[in-house]
Amino acid sequence: MTDQESNSATLTPVAHIRSCFTQRFGIPRQPGLVASATAQIIFSNTENNKLSLRGLDEFSHLWVVFLFHQQNYAKSKPLVWPPRLGGRKTMGVFATRSPNRPNPIGLSAVEIDRITHDKKEIQIHVRGGDFLDGTPVLDLKPYVSFADSIADASSSWVTAIDESMPVNWSDEALNNLRERQQHSNHLADARQLIEETLAQDPRPAHERAKDGRADQQWHMRLYDIDISWQVIDGCVRVTQVKSVPE
Repeated sequence: MTDQESNSATLTPVAHIRSCFTQRFGIPRQPGLVASATAQIIFSNTENNKLSLRGLDEFSHLWVVFLFHQQNYAKSKPLVWPPRLGGRKTMGVFATRSPNRPNPIGLSAVEIDRITHDKKEIQIHVRGGDFLDGTPVLDLKPYVSFADSIADASSSWVTAIDESMPVNWSDEALNNLRERQQHSNHLADARQLIEETLAQDPRPAHERAKDGRADQQWHMRLYDIDISWQVIDGCVRVTQVKSVPE
């Protein structure tokens, strides 16, 4: 038996995430970049889970340890192409936050909004997440400011924050959104969520580097709507909002 085999472990998810991001494209590249992004961490309403979550509501933030569950990588690679470097330079995978990892485990710090429950579920409502809908959760840990915040830490090539792009709307797109908001409570704050998400420029790194074609349409899904948009002269223009066919 090899050392790797003797140290293997089986991990069982303890919860899953219900997120506004229903497909991978458009999810923020880091937590906290889209403050209006909401999600719920869903536990079964059992006595053990009630006991396990006792006291969590006294913290403002928490760490979520989760699985990248819809990645299609055949195998992990030692070198990856970070989007922040324009997709033109490789870095060792352990010097990046790429989801293409030897073990597909993610770690995000999010803000706790509130904790609710019904007969079937316990819901931890969080803000600022970067989770795909359905994400399996392996563990939660409270964010402890005196230990987790390191004032003099350095971050090498990921120190700089990309400037966000301005976002404007066509009349048709705004009317589309307003019409759908009348029939869906979870879309009440959708305009802010869409603008904050698109301002981060979800396009692939190589497309951002050349700024694409002015007529190129992109699509992103949030909740049950599909958003069409373009990038023209460094500005995002939302062109249409449609319901996602069931």
